[in-house]
Amino acid sequence: MQENYPIDFVVTWLDGNDPAWQDEYKKYYKDEKGIDMSIARTRDWDNLHYWFRCVEKFAPWVRKIHLVTWGHIPKWLNINAPKLNIVKHSDFIPAEYLPSFSTFPNTLNLHRIKDLAEHFVLFDDDMFIGKPCKPTRFFKHDKPVDYAQFTPINPQLPFGHYVLNSIAVLHKRYNFTTAVKQNFSKWFTYKYGFATNFKNLFLLPYINSVGLRNPHVSMSFLKSTFNTLWREEFETLDSTCKNRFRSYSDIMQWVVRYEQILQGNFEPHSISDTTSDWISDKDAKKIAHYIEKQKYTLFCINDSNDIVNFEKTKATINAAFEKLVPEKSSFEM
Repeated sequence: MQENYPIDFVVTWLDGNDPAWQDEYKKYYKDEKGIDMSIARTRDWDNLHYWFRCVEKFAPWVRKIHLVTWGHIPKWLNINAPKLNIVKHSDFIPAEYLPSFSTFPNTLNLHRIKDLAEHFVLFDDDMFIGKPCKPTRFFKHDKPVDYAQFTPINPQLPFGHYVLNSIAVLHKRYNFTTAVKQNFSKWFTYKYGFATNFKNLFLLPYINSVGLRNPHVSMSFLKSTFNTLWREEFETLDSTCKNRFRSYSDIMQWVVRYEQILQGNFEPHSISDTTSDWISDKDAKKIAHYIEKQKYTLFCINDSNDIVNFEKTKATINAAFEKLVPEKSSFEM
């Protein structure tokens, strides 16, 4: 099945090595202001060009790619590529939220990007497409493709408090029991497999006090869902966007995904073709292997502070990408 509406990709990228960005960061950062960003959140893996190659090779049907950047542009980038739209933070984020050193004001305001399609897929720059995929992997019957699984919330886990804050917005907006009854076949389906269905069944009595699992790969969104939440939950979103640095009171773009799921405005899909890894020196070869063998459709390589020899680990990963997509894309000069 071929979807007949345009689908855009949005990828957020930060070059933490940019001296101008570093100067601005140091100008505004204060310990008491928020949560500092570790080196693992800002350093550049020098593999964004492989992201573009993967998209062009495995998802050539995409209408447009919106590269969201603080202002820096990769030296190798063909800024005249027909499908490319370079978007600086100042191009779409309201001025009262800038400058921002948190990803949340960026991702919560994506709907403001000029000429962004109603159907779009959000990637961080460490989230890749690993093998050929059709538009129906992201959208089907005009709806985002997603995965609905209940899960307990642990605020002590990475991003746990952001998940808790975000899901609290949806508990205020929806009775989860009613939402499941209205779209039962999307919560319990053979597509998820036995383990997910069993977990959903086990947690069913507690669903008004639990959260949703967040597969840490690219996410499909409807621009109109952002508009709905900004109209109906303005104070909550506005409060997060006013924080220049991450704060424990923040919500994140998962709140938009949760809205789509609780509305039943999604099509269920297994996540067995995805993976997300926190990379370390010892795991680099394993990750490189599945990149080369095209094991997953969607995957994320999360940077971490556990890496001791960054240059060696980076070389291992990028060598795998070079084997996967050795030819330059139209996005490279």
